[in-house]
Amino acid sequence: LLRDWNPRKLDPAKLTALYKEAGARFLLVQGVHHDNFDLWDSRYQPWNSVRLGPKRDLLGEWAAAAKAAGLRYGVAFHHEYTWWWWQTAFGSDPTGAYAGKPYDGALTLADGKGKWWEGLDPRLLYGPDLREYKGVTAAAHTDWNPPPAGIFSRHTAYAEWYAKRWALRMMDVVERYDPDFIYTDGTSDQPFSGNGTGTGTKSDAIQRVMADFYNRTLKQRGKVDTFSVVKFHPKFNGTVSTEEGSIPAGIRNDEAWIAETPVGDWYYGPGFTYDSGAVIRYLLEQVARDGNVAICISPLPDGSLDEGSIRMLKEVGAWMRVNGQGIYGSKAWVRLGEGEHGKLRTLPAGKLGREQADFKFGPHDFRFTVGRDGSLYAFTMMVPAPGSTLKITSLGSRENLLGKPVTSVSLVGHEGAPITWRQNADGLVIMTPPEMPFATAVAFNIR
Repeated sequence: LLRDWNPRKLDPAKLTALYKEAGARFLLVQGVHHDNFDLWDSRYQPWNSVRLGPKRDLLGEWAAAAKAAGLRYGVAFHHEYTWWWWQTAFGSDPTGAYAGKPYDGALTLADGKGKWWEGLDPRLLYGPDLREYKGVTAAAHTDWNPPPAGIFSRHTAYAEWYAKRWALRMMDVVERYDPDFIYTDGTSDQPFSGNGTGTGTKSDAIQRVMADFYNRTLKQRGKVDTFSVVKFHPKFNGTVSTEEGSIPAGIRNDEAWIAETPVGDWYYGPGFTYDSGAVIRYLLEQVARDGNVAICISPLPDGSLDEGSIRMLKEVGAWMRVNGQGIYGSKAWVRLGEGEHGKLRTLPAGKLGREQADFKFGPHDFRFTVGRDGSLYAFTMMVPAPGSTLKITSLGSRENLLGKPVTSVSLVGHEGAPITWRQNADGLVIMTPPEMPFATAVAFNIR
């Protein structure tokens, strides 16, 4: 698979231009996923995309494209779990013509002699067979089944090697590509510390990676304008957290965070629902809660994008060019939104697909942000009918959440006569204009 993989149509510069047109201000680029295959000319992993497969420095191409387009970019690392997620490679078919024939995990460095992968050690790709370790059974070979905690308590040399190598690969990227942020899908603390059992080896690899990253940033840029995403780890200084596939119940402004979800899935598959409305409403749900947003758009195996995703991205971009003033640089207001009868209806969480595309909001559903200019932005979650009356109960003079009377209301992107509005004790009443040539959602600028 690695030998034959060739995303020949992958054009990072072209895709970056499309993402920028769609409104993106940053890219999150894959450095290494759970397959343990580095997508750059890695000093510490010979199984990489320069040596095998496309024989391209894919990460380098993305980094150059992002910088040329004036976008910030981060690099994602997911090699924390390789040591047990690859355990299926040590199994075999239970039935059929190949029953009992070992998979590739059983191969050794010597087995590569005379083959296309000669000189490459399969153990650097697949890791060890965990059944070699005391207390681990064949259950470790299931798709999602972490081995017992503390299994490396008698094998600290391997644990220390793994954690060091884990860190060096990220430091290699930081040194070569100067990313604006790094993203780790966990830390090297598990399982080598014993997952709370007190056994194993203590790892400070994530702290060393972050210190190296920030020190290099300071040296190269004269200031630390970078950050680190560390998933599944208690909050500590210098990190940003994530909300993967979820939507927080309320506003989260205790720390910086990124909401992340894919359109369809984290990898391409046929039949995905490419709906710009789902993406925009997901964005509004998260930004109103004080989050940032990262959306995964999975390419086809040849590196190109599905035509549906291209159309979707262009529609999102058209919406962002009108309404971005209430998104970019915004922060959460005192209330994230409102709904009919005081009940907040929320977009279904999870991967964006048909369920999110078909979810219906009404004229009572709003989300709020405070723009960079200090204005309050009230976003509808659908396009109100022309000539209709809307009421935002959160902006009534009795509750006085603004702290002052409303002095102006405008419909973002509306070029006709000023809209009619009034504030009373129970809410802000807005009359929409006779024409509403908008898509998905509209925003009101309120001062």
